[in-house]
Amino acid sequence: MIPLSPAPDLDRYRACLLAGAIGDALGAPVEFLTRREILRDFGPDGIRDHASAYGRVAAITDDTQMTLFTAEGLLRARVHARSVASGHGSPTAAPDRAGCVLLVANAYLHWLLTQREEPQTQARGDGLLGVAALHSRRAPGHTCLSALERLDQLPEPARPLQAANGSKGCGGVMRVAPAGLFCAAWPLTDTELSREAFALGADLARITHGHPGGYLPGGVLSAMVALLAREVPMRDALARAREALVTFNGHEDTLQAITAAERLAAQGPAHHDAMVQLGGGWIGEEALAMALYCALAAESPESALLVAVNHSGDSDSTGAIAGNLLGAERGMDWIPQRWLEGLELHSLIDAAATALARVD
Repeated sequence: MIPLSPAPDLDRYRACLLAGAIGDALGAPVEFLTRREILRDFGPDGIRDHASAYGRVAAITDDTQMTLFTAEGLLRARVHARSVASGHGSPTAAPDRAGCVLLVANAYLHWLLTQREEPQTQARGDGLLGVAALHSRRAPGHTCLSALERLDQLPEPARPLQAANGSKGCGGVMRVAPAGLFCAAWPLTDTELSREAFALGADLARITHGHPGGYLPGGVLSAMVALLAREVPMRDALARAREALVTFNGHEDTLQAITAAERLAAQGPAHHDAMVQLGGGWIGEEALAMALYCALAAESPESALLVAVNHSGDSDSTGAIAGNLLGAERGMDWIPQRWLEGLELHSLIDAAATALARVD
């Protein structure tokens, strides 16, 4: 068996993915509304509880859909690595990163099938492809769709796992939290873990987003989630992720964004005006910075998630990323039961987190 670190903290794994899905679901009804429209429709405090989107209350979006497919690809990579290790009689410390990227890319192509409105794929699909509820378009990002369509048109041996586009969209970062959880079980020091989780998260985001501002935020999130899952404090996790970030070419935009988030967080509790200064969240470094600001500055994790979604931007993505960070940091205890009740695919999300935490 592949040697792993001590058993992961299941509570933090579950909270990372469930709080991410909750942030996604809270943001879904207001994703395309301005701040003024949110206050008009939901009152002076904005949206505070699940509302209707995509025909139901507490609906997830493409952010959580792709997060689940990321987890599925990584779990298949772990199974494959253990099979190879068993066959050679000499276990390795962790699955090969290139193999992980390949299997996650294949998982994303399965997600692409769910977006093509071909119901017959449900019956013949295995794993997540066979989950009927995932065969639903939830405002998927154009970059993710076009990059995966291009990948799907190429024969498998010729498929490039690095997008040729120049997109900085947030569709890369919003889905890679499972990469951090996956890496947290590896027998690595915190410094080694930060570097490995960063590289994996960035590589997974780069499957669809070719600009450093589109894939390096994925590295930051993955590294932070991995460290938070090991009980490293939020600010220390950010410092280690920053150290990994600056070793990559093209890191300047992401570094500037997270530095701004830290500066604003130091000024007091999280508030909307600071979020406006950080952007709209439609591009990777902005979505990361806005979520990070909320996690660092809010008076409570619940209020952090509400600040993360009540703005005139990509509310579901900033909510999802903030939820990933807060969940990995604090576990399940802070999550209001009313936010868990009725959450779409709650059991499936919980099962994915539990599977990532298993080390046997």
